[in-house]
Amino acid sequence: MLNELEPDSLIVTASGQAFRVSKALAEAFQPGDLVIPNSQQGLLHLTNDEQQIVDTAVTQSLEAFTTMQQVTDDQVTDFFNAFCDALTSEKIWTSIQRINEKDVAMANARGRSTTRLEVSETMRTSMIDGLREWAETDPSRNSIVETIHHDRFQIQLETSALGVVGFVFEGRPNVLADACGVLRGGNTAIFRIGSDALQTARAMMELALRPSLLRSGLPEEAIVLVDSSAHAAGWALFLDSRLALAVARGSGESVELLGSLARSVGTPVSLHGTGGAWMMVADTADSEILRQSVVASLDRKVCNTLNTCCIVASRAKELVPVLLDGLNKAAANLGQEYRIHVTEGSEAFVSEGSFNHKVTIQRADGQHEEFQASTLPVVDIGREWEWETSPEITLIVVQSLEEAIDLFNAHSPRLVASLISNDEQEHQHFYERVDAPFIGDNHTRWVDGQRALNKPELGLSNWANGRLFGRHAILTGDSVYTVRTRYIDASDGRSRT
Repeated sequence: MLNELEPDSLIVTASGQAFRVSKALAEAFQPGDLVIPNSQQGLLHLTNDEQQIVDTAVTQSLEAFTTMQQVTDDQVTDFFNAFCDALTSEKIWTSIQRINEKDVAMANARGRSTTRLEVSETMRTSMIDGLREWAETDPSRNSIVETIHHDRFQIQLETSALGVVGFVFEGRPNVLADACGVLRGGNTAIFRIGSDALQTARAMMELALRPSLLRSGLPEEAIVLVDSSAHAAGWALFLDSRLALAVARGSGESVELLGSLARSVGTPVSLHGTGGAWMMVADTADSEILRQSVVASLDRKVCNTLNTCCIVASRAKELVPVLLDGLNKAAANLGQEYRIHVTEGSEAFVSEGSFNHKVTIQRADGQHEEFQASTLPVVDIGREWEWETSPEITLIVVQSLEEAIDLFNAHSPRLVASLISNDEQEHQHFYERVDAPFIGDNHTRWVDGQRALNKPELGLSNWANGRLFGRHAILTGDSVYTVRTRYIDASDGRSRT
């Protein structure tokens, strides 16, 4: 345990990586602090204060998990209904909105995007609908998965609560309601939410969530908010090996860092960061289906938004204009212009004027004057465009569907792949060859727990870091469980099921 750090001194890891201590880190370091070497970010500084905040929160959540094993499924249902009632209350919602307005104002002052921060009526309705769905969902714990009969005994596989689920989310207040779904299976949850939404999260906890826990007889710490705006609090949370599962959503870089920290202490992770859907357009594609699919895939920027479009050369002269027309309509629906990145070698299929025509593009830090079309190296084809309200995609013209699939498997985050084709055999071949958890034949925005499964989603996992074990790539509250194995003696003639 170090009491101080010397500027310019080296910290060497067991794998041989060396990190030099900066003057700023040495001056900030205090006794009790930790320094975590990380290959992505260098030396991470965890203050003793942040460690203590997280340690207390995880301890509370663990104690609540023990208590949760004694509560009834009806009590959990009562909680979801109570939380619904609280969010339906105009008095409570107005109070939450007032505090949220302060968060939004502070985020605006820092030049931050507030697209997902504002607690709109749409967000309110979505949270209430999600909670009602959880109230009506069958409990996922204590369900018999399988019974194996032997001559003198039985083996039963039965679902059981997993434990404490740790969440780190960006500034989206609605995740507090979404992730409460883990309670349905007897789990508990602990959150660290982005600094932009921290005041709003505090208000939701105090005015709606915690009173609903108490009203239903659930432990007050079944849902715990890490009350800190420091990134180090998220690091400390994911470094706590007492978590049963670590879930992170946000930007790709921050999610990768959090995932590496959780893995370093042996905690299973579910990471939801990098996205960007791909659409492949075959030579049998229907032009109107392509146009409609593009428009529907670009209504807003989320991880399942169309990012890269591959069009076969045999139809490119006809279908690239259709793509651009759909892109233009999607932009018009948002009251904006669009941006398109054309990979090297595909420029001839886009009008030369687009590369010299400047448009106003709305980005997180404000408006920018940019050329509507620009050239992109093929090696950057998988880059995800983080647009605000101005749709932005990549176009590449390929020689064949096989080339498009190979590009997807090599360069994409391996999340969503859609094929526009009228050939059933082509669709089957595409399904077999493309390395993605979500495959479709139309727009890409269907990849959503709420839309696809009628369940509030905690996040979507891509396959960039490998396929998931034992579950699909949509994480929902009722998919968070483990399985216990039970031996039942039948030698005395008893029959137990």
